[in-house]
Amino acid sequence: MTVEIITIETPGLGDRSYIAHDGSDALVVDPQRDIDRILDAADRGGVTITHVFETHVHNDYVSGGLALCRRIGAELVAAADSDLTFDWHGLRDGDEVPVGSMLVRAVHTPGHTHGHLAYVLNDGSDDVAVFTGGSLLYGTVGRTDLVGDEATETLTRAQWASARRLVIELRPEVKVYPTHGFGSFCSSQGGADRDSGTIADEAAENLALCFDDVDAFVEQLLGGLSDYPAYYAHMALLNRAGVGEPDLGKPSSVDPPTLRRRLEAGEWVLDLRDRRAFAAGHLLGSAGFEIDGPFVTYVGWLIPWGSRITLIADDPGTIETAQRELARIGIDRPSGVAVGPLDRIGAGHPTGGYRVASFAELAGEPGDISVVDVRRADEYHDAHISRATNIPIHQLLEHLHHVPAGQLWVHCASGSRAAIAASLLHRAGHDVVLVDDDFDNASSAGLSIE
Repeated sequence: MTVEIITIETPGLGDRSYIAHDGSDALVVDPQRDIDRILDAADRGGVTITHVFETHVHNDYVSGGLALCRRIGAELVAAADSDLTFDWHGLRDGDEVPVGSMLVRAVHTPGHTHGHLAYVLNDGSDDVAVFTGGSLLYGTVGRTDLVGDEATETLTRAQWASARRLVIELRPEVKVYPTHGFGSFCSSQGGADRDSGTIADEAAENLALCFDDVDAFVEQLLGGLSDYPAYYAHMALLNRAGVGEPDLGKPSSVDPPTLRRRLEAGEWVLDLRDRRAFAAGHLLGSAGFEIDGPFVTYVGWLIPWGSRITLIADDPGTIETAQRELARIGIDRPSGVAVGPLDRIGAGHPTGGYRVASFAELAGEPGDISVVDVRRADEYHDAHISRATNIPIHQLLEHLHHVPAGQLWVHCASGSRAAIAASLLHRAGHDVVLVDDDFDNASSAGLSIE
């Protein structure tokens, strides 16, 4: 019997969900909240979803597991100690669940969370795949500091043992399907640059398998952990409470006078156009969060939780994309949207802009300027421009009083974070220049690097 596994990617959050089926019956692993993608994939495959498996209580997105089960009558499966407030089928280490001709076996793999489960998929004759959630990732493991500081070292030691257990107990040919590790902040350091893998691949190069000494692994892993998005603090609470399907219906439009009042009141008006279009001209008081890239991660990280959000875009499709991404982290609907050219949607409101430059232009700048590096502290310490002030983007709004004087040349590693930061600094009244360039070009441009 042949088992097919369908991958459903969510690149904005760096995660993957999976559908596995035998041609008739199907199971889902770690679904995102916008379950229409899952249902569409099942319909295309002509299969019936009977079970939804959660590897852990998620910290980086709102799960669609409960909503999916309620919609189609499937059974929700999770660790027995998940502490959910709704009905679920609780599993412990070694428990098995038949799904059509397939068999799913739970393996307790603590580390990312205490009760984390991996699910081994048997096709009726042999183990063929393992869904590893936030335990064994491609080349690395899930981070171990999301539960709380007091549990971090214990979970790190458990993560080392969990990764090794999977590699020891499963055949080398078994395929590995992690939920995190594709840009998610739930991943720890040192991931492999690949999109697929087997147990044999992980045995050869996974970070947890590179250390025979657990103490050395703990030191390495904890030394490489960086900050994670602020909105994570709300996700586990929502997932334990259970969240229904998102409302992806058309949001209400905001007329020019209302938009102007919101801008003047200092509300969060997010312009979804690309970074250069925003820099060329935008409504004063708005902030630039281009829809491409890690849009939702930084909205959730930077905008105070519960704030009223208004979206600006050139076209309705961009609004739809943003609304879907926001729903994945529990921001159900924007407070309003304005679609069209700025001179129409913001009629009567002043506009502004700022320069976009390269590192070569920064190197040739003779004036009285300040360089602001908005990368994480660990990136800054690895290498930075000699005269740069480091204010990580996720700390910027709380440290505006630390911003240096003069014209601010704002950079990151590639331009995406700097684009958001430049817009926030300009919104706060600063004279900014966005360095839209790859940091690898800074040295060759003649800038002094420490």
